[in-house]
Amino acid sequence: MSERASFRVIRDEIARRISGRLWLPGALIPNEELLAREFGAARATVNRALQELARAGLIERRRRAGTRVALHPVREARFVIPVVRQEIEAKGAAYQYRLLSRIEKAAPELVRARLGLAEETPCLHVRCLHLADRTPYQFEERWINLEAVPKAREADFNATSPNEWLVENAPFTEAEFTFCAAAAGPEEAALLQLNEAAPVFVGERITWLGERPITLVRMMHPPSHRMVTRL
Repeated sequence: MSERASFRVIRDEIARRISGRLWLPGALIPNEELLAREFGAARATVNRALQELARAGLIERRRRAGTRVALHPVREARFVIPVVRQEIEAKGAAYQYRLLSRIEKAAPELVRARLGLAEETPCLHVRCLHLADRTPYQFEERWINLEAVPKAREADFNATSPNEWLVENAPFTEAEFTFCAAAAGPEEAALLQLNEAAPVFVGERITWLGERPITLVRMMHPPSHRMVTRL
């Protein structure tokens, strides 16, 4: 590169290579000297970028053994994104999943504003329903930034939910969580088998890889839902 790269540029580029599977889980990545030469940066700058990626759980650094992509580079080290299927099966219930719709289109203004996306950014809008013992458990509405996760275009969301696919294929370094109570609209009430305007438990989550937004998901549950988190 003609200009010296900042640690953020180096961090985000390495994270992009991991997310795009250019560097596979368990793979040894170039050492600091080689990366410094590639990016035209000081070794101290490269070291800082690698330290941030290690704290985020994307890479593993061991003295004399080099730096490798983490075998499961899919979560911010301080919080695990739950997989709904595993959540339901842990309760002893049978899991079922239905893909309701999948459309590539521009996100609406409110979603773009929350994700910081340009109007022309390609996105995938996915709606699906998770069931426990054939009873509606969670209605999921999700926007995926295809510039951040282009492989989502080819993902088979009929077989695997976007929740589970992204956990396995889209590592993140930062996340924002919001929880609230709301009233079910006509569509949500019908899907969750509730009366219209019935109270529902809503969780929203945004994840980023570096400064690039990955996904915004809104998860709606019946009022009996309880969320338990262990840290």
